[in-house]
Amino acid sequence: MAWYDEAVFYHIYPLGLTGAPKQNDYSEPVHRLNTLLPWIDHLKKLGFTAIYIGPLFESCGHGYETTDYKKLDSRLGTNEDLTSFVKACHEAGMKVIFDGVFNHTGRDFFAFKDIQQNRENSRYRDWYCNVNFWGNTEYNDGFSYDNWGGYNLLVKLNQRNPEVQDYIEEVIRFWVSTFDVDGIRLDAADVLDFEFMKRLRQVADSVKPEFWLMGEVIHGDYSRWANSNTLHSVTNYALHKALYSGHNDHNYFEIAHTIRYTNNMISNSIRLYNFVDNHDVERIYTKLSNKAHYLPVHILLYTLPGIPSVYYGSEFGIEGKKERWSDDSLRPAINLADHVKDYKENPCTILIGSLGKIRSDYVSDLAYGDYKELVLTNRQFAYSRGNLLVAVNNDENPAELALPAVHNAYRGLLSGTLITAENGTLPVSLEACGGDIFAPADETPVKVSKQKKSPVKQQKPVEASLFVEKANKEESDKPVKKHTPVSIPDVPYEQMTVEQLQAVILEKLAKNGPVTDQMKRDVEANIWLDSLINWAKSFR
Repeated sequence: MAWYDEAVFYHIYPLGLTGAPKQNDYSEPVHRLNTLLPWIDHLKKLGFTAIYIGPLFESCGHGYETTDYKKLDSRLGTNEDLTSFVKACHEAGMKVIFDGVFNHTGRDFFAFKDIQQNRENSRYRDWYCNVNFWGNTEYNDGFSYDNWGGYNLLVKLNQRNPEVQDYIEEVIRFWVSTFDVDGIRLDAADVLDFEFMKRLRQVADSVKPEFWLMGEVIHGDYSRWANSNTLHSVTNYALHKALYSGHNDHNYFEIAHTIRYTNNMISNSIRLYNFVDNHDVERIYTKLSNKAHYLPVHILLYTLPGIPSVYYGSEFGIEGKKERWSDDSLRPAINLADHVKDYKENPCTILIGSLGKIRSDYVSDLAYGDYKELVLTNRQFAYSRGNLLVAVNNDENPAELALPAVHNAYRGLLSGTLITAENGTLPVSLEACGGDIFAPADETPVKVSKQKKSPVKQQKPVEASLFVEKANKEESDKPVKKHTPVSIPDVPYEQMTVEQLQAVILEKLAKNGPVTDQMKRDVEANIWLDSLINWAKSFR
């Protein structure tokens, strides 16, 4: 057992949360990181035990074009500010992991600047991949190089170069000795060299007990990265996708299949990093077609095998839509003082606090308990985790389930409902878009933990109806744009504008029945030509 096996993570994108400027002019430090200190108490209230924060270090823009691995971004403050922040987190009983951007650097990094100045004579020319002095880029350096994702702003490091490996090891040791960091989330781990990751694991095992390496991996066999030789864990993008689409499509089979798939993929000692949104994808409250599904989605996040993580602000149920050229709406500045009432009035915040307490009280079951599927239909799903029973309902109507019971009575940890088993069967009633976690009522939960957890104040019962009411109110409050007629030319869809394609789709929808305000919003929100063309062609 290690601290990360039991952790509940809170994910912070600091440049966004603190409202830092989008571009770094490398001027005097502004101590924005200190504005996050009050958030530590907020996280304790909601039961979080670890923070993933990053990117943190000096860069020219969004943070992933590193200029200096050993200096806090001047838009956030000084190294002393970061040291104080980590210390405050530790004093509150929370671990901290940083973003490790080791696949690439920015163009302002000292090694790249040396190549610009000394060209073929630079001692750092082999620090990067495929530096070609016969080529060029849009920056007109007079040479080309490999990059990440097609962006020449991100220059790909040669991870097989022993000097690069030594340098990154030195960076990690500096982070531990200076900031006392507890682990690293490896950016773009799915394109990192495997021998390089093995070296990182050796460093991790030597710098600090239970130092954690977690990698960003999108697709593939997670066991290639998460094993005893490379990383401790990776991001579970497979479950992320299943959690929102399984609800949008009323298809719990997708979620159950994904759990089987990932469980069969990794060893029992590996726990994947589970999430429903992050700094690269749309907010879960935006992605859900029925906002009331926020409740069953997060019950699953907190109780399925793996390590749960909540992205900052999503505990308030905020929205965030991915734009064509910008992720800014996914990474907003938030004033914590604007949410002081949320602990008692916002059902999203109340739910996250309740789940945090349940995770702490029943850590033995939820961190280490066996997972067993009990009931599975398109709209209802139930399973056990150790001694706990979990049941969720994505239907817009109430549901009745019969679960196999080992104990005589169970209490709903969210609802407070006491249920008596009948002949080994537990009759469970679920609200529309609801769910609950049931614990044996005749036993006291046993905590198995290597770290002390701060007590979380008992929350009031969580009612699914509150999420339905919240979703309905927000839907009715949304303004509906007045429809301006658009002339539809007699040309192939491929030659139409976005507005013309939207008009085509609305016209076709109208032929099939009444066009609701929500349908209009869905069409207006789609600004992607390829998607609109396919949508228009889908009508018969």
